[in-house]
Amino acid sequence: MIVSQLSEAQRVTFDQFKENVKDCKLPDPSEDYILKWLVARNFDLDQAEKMLRHSVQWRLANRIDELKDQWEPPTVLVKYYPMGIIGYDKLYCPVWIVSFGQADWRGMLQSVSKRDYVRYVCYLSEMGIVQMKKNSEHAGKPVTCQTIVIDMEGLSMRQMGYKPFREVGIEGIKISESNYPENLRKTIIINAPKIFTLVFNMVKPFLHPVTLDKISIFGFDKSEWTAALLKEIDADQLPVHYGGTMTDSNGDPKCSGKISLGGEVPQSYYMETVKPTVKPEMTSMTVSSSSKKKLEYKIIQANSVLRWEFMTEDSDIGFSVYYVERNGDRVDIITNERVQSHLMMEEGDVVCVRPVLYVLEFDNSYSYLRSKKVWYRVVVDLPSASVVPFEEFNQK
Repeated sequence: MIVSQLSEAQRVTFDQFKENVKDCKLPDPSEDYILKWLVARNFDLDQAEKMLRHSVQWRLANRIDELKDQWEPPTVLVKYYPMGIIGYDKLYCPVWIVSFGQADWRGMLQSVSKRDYVRYVCYLSEMGIVQMKKNSEHAGKPVTCQTIVIDMEGLSMRQMGYKPFREVGIEGIKISESNYPENLRKTIIINAPKIFTLVFNMVKPFLHPVTLDKISIFGFDKSEWTAALLKEIDADQLPVHYGGTMTDSNGDPKCSGKISLGGEVPQSYYMETVKPTVKPEMTSMTVSSSSKKKLEYKIIQANSVLRWEFMTEDSDIGFSVYYVERNGDRVDIITNERVQSHLMMEEGDVVCVRPVLYVLEFDNSYSYLRSKKVWYRVVVDLPSASVVPFEEFNQK
């Protein structure tokens, strides 16, 4: 939906919403962008404003606006992450091809940190927004969403059964649903095998009903899914392999010269699994079985940077970062995920855009028998200059 399609009553609600969020620093100040948040929450003013403000804070904390120009994606993801824009559909929306079944998800996640993997997912989302703006200029009308073709050919349980991939995949869906609303026009899934049902049921609870309504699923009947694709996409915007007329400069019917199609990741990209060692400046704590522990920091200057590094002895642990509003509301920055900090030092940082209480939480609630020893170091970089060690900061 775009602003010009609003009814009179919807326009009144939209004008009020725009007034309510006029203080927000938005990545796109256009009315059509602002409308997306209202549509995503069914024109509920309070819920839409809450969603938008949380996303603005998330973007600032994770430096999302810097991704396109100041972050260099890992080479292995650029080469082997099986996703790219191939053209545009009949409404000028960018068309992404995702060779999901051909991807070596296990290899990619053994080659980069989960944090870099998630950042790359965000990077692709940002590049999609850039392409939508270009298509808007080309079409002479607003282009506010995208079409995604997901090819499941080659899907294996070896890849789907890899726990880190399932975890990071769900995190990616949560980020997309919370921070890129109404960016999807249609998703067409093709060559879906029987095991796809298991995969889809795993992610379905994290998808908004509106998103689910935009998904069409086809099996291996090529004539059926080709017809569905050509109904939405002109043949000259679709590779020959998918029923179109497009090839790359080498005549490849899948257009591998234009987009990444995945493939097995060479082990030369794999990270070294050297067990981390305790650093002299680290402090230890024990997280008992079936429990959690928090490190709390009262940030006194907006835009301070909270940095951390930690490791565990012998086993993984759940980790999340959030802040607490003055009214007591919790706002997640990094959602809870189990990290393999016994295999690699876990490092990260967030920009503390609000002077409130920030919390690093270590979660061992899933372990009923084993306690976990965590070695950690946390510092706060003030926006003006020096680094303040956590011992000297206002830690509760």
